[in-house]
Amino acid sequence: MNNKIKNIVLDMGNVLLDYDPEFVMETFCSSEEEKNVIRKELFEGPEWPAADKGEIKDEDRFDLIKGRVPEQHHEALWNCAMHWDICMKPLPGAREFCEYVRAQGYGVYILSNASDAFYEYFPRFLPLDFFDGVFVSSDYLMLKPDLKIYQTFLEKYGLKGEECLFIDDRIDNVEGARKAGMNAVRFVNDYKKIIAEQQL
Repeated sequence: MNNKIKNIVLDMGNVLLDYDPEFVMETFCSSEEEKNVIRKELFEGPEWPAADKGEIKDEDRFDLIKGRVPEQHHEALWNCAMHWDICMKPLPGAREFCEYVRAQGYGVYILSNASDAFYEYFPRFLPLDFFDGVFVSSDYLMLKPDLKIYQTFLEKYGLKGEECLFIDDRIDNVEGARKAGMNAVRFVNDYKKIIAEQQL
């Protein structure tokens, strides 16, 4: 066990659960044209980060976006907007990693950019009370990598940055955590590597 690190702080998308818009579009779209429109307007449009920031509800996306999408694609857009979380399956080894670090005596926390739908799909992975804290961006009207979100997270749970190891798949989020005084590593689909390198 790493004696300096006392808490493991985990991102959710593409660290624990597989956020994959392409899978969603493969499921609901009938053509490449339809996929291209929905990718641009739904998954890459301004409403996605707005929901993660808590400025809109997850269920509002369709109504806000449909005016930018030709009517023949509305059915696919609705399905993708309302059921995008079908892709949020556990990454191989994710649950085992969470259980391992808990068994080693670490505090285990979630710090994720996510919309309010988080509370519908995430408990299928692990119960919220498995974690010592769950911090979802939409509840606090802020997003990683804004320095304020890390500071607010640490303050909420009374944690010291130097005693936390933050794990995220995005390098900008990793760098944001480091600026807040946290130890941070980028996740590249290899929990065993993190365990070995961080001596967890």
